[in-house]
Amino acid sequence: VSTQSTWGGISSIGKGLEGVIAGETALATVGKRGHGLMYRGYSIHDLADNCIFEEVAWLLLRGALPTQVQLNQYRQKLETYRHLPLPVRTTLEQIPKDAHPMDVLKVGVGILGTIRPEAEDFSNALDVADMLIASYSSMLLYHFHYHGGKQIDTRGERGDTIAKHFLRLLHQAEPAEDAVKLLDCSLILYAEHGYCASTFATRVTISTLSDMYSAVGAAIGTLRGSLHGGANEKAMYLCEKFSSPEEAVAGVRQMLAKKTKIMGFGHRVYKKSDPRSDIIKRYSKEMSQKPGGKPVLFSVQEAIDKLMWSEKKLFTNADFYMASAYNQCEIPTPLFTPIFVIARTAGWCSHVIEQRANNRLIRPSGLYVGPSLRKFVPMDKRPFIKAKL
Repeated sequence: VSTQSTWGGISSIGKGLEGVIAGETALATVGKRGHGLMYRGYSIHDLADNCIFEEVAWLLLRGALPTQVQLNQYRQKLETYRHLPLPVRTTLEQIPKDAHPMDVLKVGVGILGTIRPEAEDFSNALDVADMLIASYSSMLLYHFHYHGGKQIDTRGERGDTIAKHFLRLLHQAEPAEDAVKLLDCSLILYAEHGYCASTFATRVTISTLSDMYSAVGAAIGTLRGSLHGGANEKAMYLCEKFSSPEEAVAGVRQMLAKKTKIMGFGHRVYKKSDPRSDIIKRYSKEMSQKPGGKPVLFSVQEAIDKLMWSEKKLFTNADFYMASAYNQCEIPTPLFTPIFVIARTAGWCSHVIEQRANNRLIRPSGLYVGPSLRKFVPMDKRPFIKAKL
């Protein structure tokens, strides 16, 4: 929308920056033809079916899929970052037990940035990115177990992927391979998604020539919101209210009648479907059919999915079926969004590198809609206007 501003200029307004092209990127194509997703030209379906997360992280950060030798070396490098420095462990011990896990990660990133800072010339940017990706599980689950009365060794087992390392630390046991495969796939699906809110926060921060830790901290804070990464948790809290598909349909109908927002549906960019949703739905369905699976939970989700399409023509996004997928891996709901952080840091840090390669300070304008010039009012003539202190 083009509007005449108060000061005479022409401003282009897109509420929430919808429809505004804020920059160029070679990292991902989101929503092409209304439903597609590619990372550096590779289909999300091909990557999810054929890769582990570490391959995709290498692709995003370094521009090409790794060879077997490169992948082996990369996994060995990531393993070296799983043991947390003492100051990080001490800090995590001081964070309250009931702190939001996203806040735990924000603090962890901040303290790690003071111990192993990014170089002034950014020459160790890739090392910082790799260190963050590799150490999140350790930070998150050290705090989780410490406040449950146990200090864990965060190194895990040699040869574990990031997905397997997370599940091993969480459950303190050998993880089931189907759960590892599901989590690995979810990390790939969450790894990158164009100029979403958290990524835009990353690029705004980096455009000031700040460091990678500051940019990732800003991104984590942005992802914490329920309209972004927190949607998978909200979807889980919704679905666990219902004990049957019939109960779910009745309950959601009542919510729709009250104009309550149902989390996990629709998308700003995708117009036809979210390709990530179809992939993770398949994994969740397969888990529900195995011993220990939760078929009722999955059927509840399917019932809500069908209702939302018939009533509102809204499709599920990645977060909706991600909820039941994680739940069937026995992952506590408050840890859903932090897993998103593990994955998306590969994308965030790739955007950091891309922004720095062709940087300009990101500084959009805002259309002023306040009063025109007013006469100053001296203290003794100002009227009392009630306001909260």
